[in-house]
Amino acid sequence: MTINKLKRTAICFSLLAAFSCTDNFEEINTNPEGATTGQIEQDYNNIKSLFKPSFSRMYISDITWQYQIQQSLQADAWSGYMITPVPFGPLNNYDYALNPGWNYYAWDVAYLDVISNMYKVKQRAEGKFDQFYAWSLIIKVAQMQRITDMYGPAVYSKFGDLGAVLYDSQKDIYTQMFKDLDFAVEELTKRVNAGEASSFKGTDLSVYDGDYSQWIKYANSLRLRMAMRVVKADAALAKTEAEKAVSHSIGVFKTNSDVMNVKPSVNLEVIDVMSHSWVGLFMGADMQSILGGYEDPRIAKYWNTAEITPGQYASVRTGVTYPSGTSYAKFSQTGPRTKNGLVTWMTTAEVYFLRAEGALRGWNMGGTGKELYEAGIAASFEQNGVSGAAAYSADNTKKALDYVDPLFPANNTPAVSKVTVAWGTTNEENLEKIITQKWIATYPDGQEAWSEFRRTGYPKLFRIANNKSGGVISTELGVRRLPFAQTEVANNPKGVESGVAVLGGPDNGATRLWWDVNKANF
Repeated sequence: MTINKLKRTAICFSLLAAFSCTDNFEEINTNPEGATTGQIEQDYNNIKSLFKPSFSRMYISDITWQYQIQQSLQADAWSGYMITPVPFGPLNNYDYALNPGWNYYAWDVAYLDVISNMYKVKQRAEGKFDQFYAWSLIIKVAQMQRITDMYGPAVYSKFGDLGAVLYDSQKDIYTQMFKDLDFAVEELTKRVNAGEASSFKGTDLSVYDGDYSQWIKYANSLRLRMAMRVVKADAALAKTEAEKAVSHSIGVFKTNSDVMNVKPSVNLEVIDVMSHSWVGLFMGADMQSILGGYEDPRIAKYWNTAEITPGQYASVRTGVTYPSGTSYAKFSQTGPRTKNGLVTWMTTAEVYFLRAEGALRGWNMGGTGKELYEAGIAASFEQNGVSGAAAYSADNTKKALDYVDPLFPANNTPAVSKVTVAWGTTNEENLEKIITQKWIATYPDGQEAWSEFRRTGYPKLFRIANNKSGGVISTELGVRRLPFAQTEVANNPKGVESGVAVLGGPDNGATRLWWDVNKANF
């Protein structure tokens, strides 16, 4: 399998000032004075049409090679989830020789296909049809949380400016995202309390089918995720925002009917295609070590057994030297979890684990840490259609397995994760258990798993076998961020310069983000 060629039509850049060279310049750069009778008669179609791309482009669920560039060749591997069985040339993210030809794509897609459309919604709906403006803010925040957690500083408040578009610091981005969620939740809650029928039905491609209450729960749950992300950078802000999310009258996810699943307009299961049709995506060593060691029944939902070891699983360690392009072709490929036609933006299990950590920190999360932790495990088991959550949660014996490469013993390495599943005694021990179980439950979203690994150091993952970063990126700490997009370096250099100024270090993969604070978890 070889990586599909990038075939992109020329785009007028600066990317983030792209509106200055679009065909509809006047429409985008002029605030409409109001909706015409014709616009109202067409049932807000001039606004609704802008939402569709967001549902398929947030995680790029409609074009396989684009998902591969956006996430598979970076976070999915750095999280320990899955890995390609072949090398892709001398510059390879897996061994930390970061490839700039891959690492710009998440940025480009986010701004061109999602943020730009939500900006148009703002122009057409703000102050007139605020239910749509509120909805656009939730989607914008969901996208920007991913982007800023990849790159750090980014364009947020200055989006749509002409000429050089300056970057916001990550701290300022998070501050503004919380404010945007404030408006969105308040606006939609007001409409729910008034008994208003949803304007989103028929446009909403998620399983929520336009339900305002469900979008409020998602916004609150997203707030909780963001609050926990910043806990080491601003503990007071984290506590305030987390308790705000949980205490809201409609609240956060509590049952699996709340899981944020999207039904892509193109029914293409991109991870399954990469793994099976391309024979190019296989089980990561950490997945086999942790799930195999716990005898976790979810392993059969996530992965197929391997042809090389009939009836058993076989995984690939990140950063190994590939003897040939087919050496690992008979190892474990993806299983039913990535073959259900849905893309998961957030799970109920994750929300319980976030609340469990909050309780561990003494916040009011509506339950004890142990109760919420075990509820998270139960929710994940139910979501994946497996039984035995209670016995699994009580197990205080099983631990992660050593990694064994059935073909190349030189890659073997001892297990690094040492915790059992059962609730422990100290805060640090229990945090490791919470994050390890969140890591299992969050699969296959490697981006979120990579972010939590950077924030907490958990779960403990195998170090890569070959570090080719030239001493830039630590083997122990791993990649901390993506360098700024090459499209921006070429076309918005002053913007990139402003981003580097608030980054706190050089523009490379070793510089920590604002929330990635080098201090103890407690």
